[in-house]
Amino acid sequence: MRLQLQPPAIMAEVERLLAGRTRDIRLKGELRRLFQERSWPRTAKIIRAWMTWVIMLDALTLGLNAVLLPRAIALSMILPACILPPAALASAFVWTKPRAFWLQRLSITGGMFFILMSVALVGVGAGGEFYERHLNIMLFVATTAIIIFAVPLRWTLTVAAMALGLYLFFQLHNPRLETGSAVAATLFFASGIIATVVARRTMNILAQKTFLLELRDRSRVAELADANARLERLARTDPLTGIANRRWMMETLHRLWSDGMKGRDAAMLMCDIDDFKSLNDRLGHAEGDRCLVKVAGIIQSSVRRNRDHVARYGGEEFLVVLPGADEREAAHIAERIRQGVEAASLPNPASRVAPYVTLSIGVAAQAPDDAIASPEQLQHRADAALYLAKQAGRNRVVLHRPDPPGS
Repeated sequence: MRLQLQPPAIMAEVERLLAGRTRDIRLKGELRRLFQERSWPRTAKIIRAWMTWVIMLDALTLGLNAVLLPRAIALSMILPACILPPAALASAFVWTKPRAFWLQRLSITGGMFFILMSVALVGVGAGGEFYERHLNIMLFVATTAIIIFAVPLRWTLTVAAMALGLYLFFQLHNPRLETGSAVAATLFFASGIIATVVARRTMNILAQKTFLLELRDRSRVAELADANARLERLARTDPLTGIANRRWMMETLHRLWSDGMKGRDAAMLMCDIDDFKSLNDRLGHAEGDRCLVKVAGIIQSSVRRNRDHVARYGGEEFLVVLPGADEREAAHIAERIRQGVEAASLPNPASRVAPYVTLSIGVAAQAPDDAIASPEQLQHRADAALYLAKQAGRNRVVLHRPDPPGS
């Protein structure tokens, strides 16, 4: 059974059943379907194995009878014994894969009827001492099926009723037995079969209770895992903009570099909203928050989907990591972000650059033939380029240039 959260109505019913007495457990509706889905493979395997062994024992018994018994008696057993294998094979075939509920029920009750009838008729046809012996064997076969088959109680009661009915019928026609003795023998065996049915019912109820406990435990584990996943997402997500936060970006950087980013193309963009403090002071923090959300969305939509990483790094700063991007491609993406923010025309009347929100971006790229840079070094270079963009008048993209040798 898959680890998953169950609907509240299902779990409420599970709790109700587990809170009551074990003997009162009754599975209905969706719970019964889930239980059948959970128990079917094991039940089917047991039924197929039992049917196979019954066929093998039937063939073995016929072979031994042919060797040990007089020819006339052995020949009288062959025809009724031939009823058993097709009935058992048909039942086993039905249980090779899940089928309609009515067909499974028919395969058990109908198959068992012909199996029990075959065993009984073998003794009836042989007569004498074999008459009652095979009727007892028939009851033994029914009893083993009742104990082993984890099927609904109604099916079990049907098999028990068929076995006792066939036993009483043939004993009443037994020329060597009086009517009173036949009834007394039937009542004697009935007590044992009834006890077996009760035991089978108890086993079914305990199996259902085990299923309910497992379902509750699995649902609680799934619920806990889901809650932990939500907490993990919250811990790694900026609550205002919905993009990753600084912690997640640091983890991502270390993971990327650990997975072999060293020596490969990589770039970082450090983005900063120009005169954001003035925007907050003039228009209020609500408008500032709206600006941050809009800018975060523009940045996210401007990068390469499922490849690049965007995070809110500080108050109005955003860090973008571009795995596999060279300097030219990184500059192109940065310019696309800057133009996207400018085109949005978000109001910032206090800006020294324009009456709308603008973005300054510093770009640092790592080329394969350059000296290997750590994520911290690459980020420091992007930050230095951002500082130059601010000094140069804001609302621009500036590439980091390494200092010339000897400077």
